[in-house]
Amino acid sequence: MEKTLDIVVAGHICLDIFPAFPASMTGDINKIFSAGQLTIIDKAVLSTGGAVSNTGLSLVKLGCRVELMAKVSGDLFGREIKAILSRHTAGLSGIKTIRSESSSYTIVIALPGVDRIFLHNPGTNNTFGYKDINFNSVKKARLLHLGYPTLLRKLYLNGGSELLKIFKKTKSLGVVTSLDITVPDPASEAGKVNWKKILIKILPYTDVFLPSIEEALYIFNRRRYYEIKNAAGSRDPVDYFTLKDLTGVADKMLGYGVKIAVIKCGHRGYYLKTAPAPVIKKLPINMREWAGKEIWVPCFRVKKVVSATGAGDASIAGFLSALVKGFPALRAAKCATAAGAQNVTRMDALSGIKDWKTIITMALSKKAGIKYFKIKDKNWFFNKKERVWVSKEGQQPPFIL
Repeated sequence: MEKTLDIVVAGHICLDIFPAFPASMTGDINKIFSAGQLTIIDKAVLSTGGAVSNTGLSLVKLGCRVELMAKVSGDLFGREIKAILSRHTAGLSGIKTIRSESSSYTIVIALPGVDRIFLHNPGTNNTFGYKDINFNSVKKARLLHLGYPTLLRKLYLNGGSELLKIFKKTKSLGVVTSLDITVPDPASEAGKVNWKKILIKILPYTDVFLPSIEEALYIFNRRRYYEIKNAAGSRDPVDYFTLKDLTGVADKMLGYGVKIAVIKCGHRGYYLKTAPAPVIKKLPINMREWAGKEIWVPCFRVKKVVSATGAGDASIAGFLSALVKGFPALRAAKCATAAGAQNVTRMDALSGIKDWKTIITMALSKKAGIKYFKIKDKNWFFNKKERVWVSKEGQQPPFIL
């Protein structure tokens, strides 16, 4: 059967509301948000958020044939979500409108010099499930990417049985599966779920798993996650993880059945480790170029970082675009960092992404600055030509760009 779609992106969607703060408004967040105080800010920016929007629309901008699948309400926020989506793609047949529920929204507090704060209402995402996915469309696609099951209540209840059902069905159709998660609020219902137990059941049916380092540690090494969080305090936890943390969780992911383990490392780049002999059908890739790879790609330098909102989702779009277009592992990882770098130049999660040509140009550039870092491990070396770190285990050729 000829594939008429590249990727179906399913799962979480919401309306993001960004109150814009003047650049001069820095310092103690408690002074700005104190009881009874009126704080004058700039105009708000509205955009769609969540994996379906952030990754899905980025994929559209990168030239992929995409169908989106999610749920919204017929309320004001739901109508705005669909209106924003329709400006970028006609692939909205999978967006269901439910009259009896309220649409999901997030207020994103992004003060200059302060890590982002999210105030989130899950809304219709709570009831998104197996029946909300059109498997006739999935069958026509090369890949199904499902985003944020940690924010989709129906998918994590009953030990994740609904999520498992989705992935088993997708694999039975011969379609590649991809999964992204978030760190749930520990005090919430999702935060009390045994996510490791759920994912041990899901990952044998997951070809590509793309958590951040914080998300991966939260699932597979909770003690280490809190050690880093406590050590970081108000600073960025991504500065505190080690190479051992990366390889440890990646090996667990591969051990549970993942074919391609990707770990997003924020401003510290993109880590990729693949199975020794990954079997991924229905993609135009040379499996020899993907087998047994272990690389860590530095981020590109950006003149001015405006907001990191959706940067991880954008990087996933860069990675999956390269994957479905048939490019080798190293190029896919570089395309991911290029998309992430473009994303952070704008306040919202989408407008910074240009097109596939600019992604490839940036990925191949020898002049674009990178955030170089050292790895003090005799089993790793820096490939000066490609400007990436490669482990001895994963240094087998070809390094094809």
